[in-house]
Amino acid sequence: MPITKAIFCVAGMGTRFLPATKAQPKEMLPIVDKPIIQYLVEEAVEAGIEDIIFVTAMGKSAIENHFDKSGELEIALEKKGKLDILAEVEKITNLANFAYVRQPMQNGDGHALLCAEPFIDPTESVLVIFPDYLMRKENKTLTKMIEIYRQNRLPVIAADRVPENMVSQYGIMGVEETDTESVVKVNEFVEKPNQEDAPSNLINAGYYVITPEVMKNLKMSNSTGGDGEVRVADAFVKMTKENKDILALLPEKTGFDCGTKPGFVKATIFNALQRDDMKDEVLSYIKEVIEECKD
Repeated sequence: MPITKAIFCVAGMGTRFLPATKAQPKEMLPIVDKPIIQYLVEEAVEAGIEDIIFVTAMGKSAIENHFDKSGELEIALEKKGKLDILAEVEKITNLANFAYVRQPMQNGDGHALLCAEPFIDPTESVLVIFPDYLMRKENKTLTKMIEIYRQNRLPVIAADRVPENMVSQYGIMGVEETDTESVVKVNEFVEKPNQEDAPSNLINAGYYVITPEVMKNLKMSNSTGGDGEVRVADAFVKMTKENKDILALLPEKTGFDCGTKPGFVKATIFNALQRDDMKDEVLSYIKEVIEECKD
């Protein structure tokens, strides 16, 4: 079966961005003029996804509203002759078929994923996105992940590289080379290792192709940390211990950890500089600020 469904796990509280996320989901914080989650939905659709299931939580209604039709706004834009903006707004609703389910309690990222289980067939593989991370569009990450799955019928993880002195802030993957330069086999997961103990500088970017076996392992999973949470990493660790193959896609160019404030600012600057309507002005201002900071 081709992969046509994606699960977006967006039930997190966004505490690292308080007070901005007190009444606004972190996934709706804008990168320039578009929320981060829309960038990822658009990329998923370009990769062939037709149905998107959002796993939400209390206080996340802004996500539903964003991807829903806004009749009053559309009428107002049409009356004012702002047809280009109207087209952009209407396009959002028509990107895919959207469904929503709530995670009733914060019980781990694996539990959030399991909340969407009723929406998928037990025999199908799905794309899963935890939208804290934004890879560069030019990498075509999701399209490549689905193609890797199509060729191998194995779970696929999107990897990214971090500086060696930052490995202690992330879960790190140990990997083996394969016959394909951009694809590696994952043989180890190490949570926030010391720099000298890290098997690599490859982190999990939070994009997966999940197979039925991974879902089965999640359902059977018990927390290794003793806190009762179900984690996606636990299912993968179990598979590595059983010598089951898991593949990871290496990035052409590194992305942005928008779950951190510096990463979010970097993503905003990068995407602003990709746009012809603001590139020159933003670049000029950055140069001005750099000169001021030298004083």
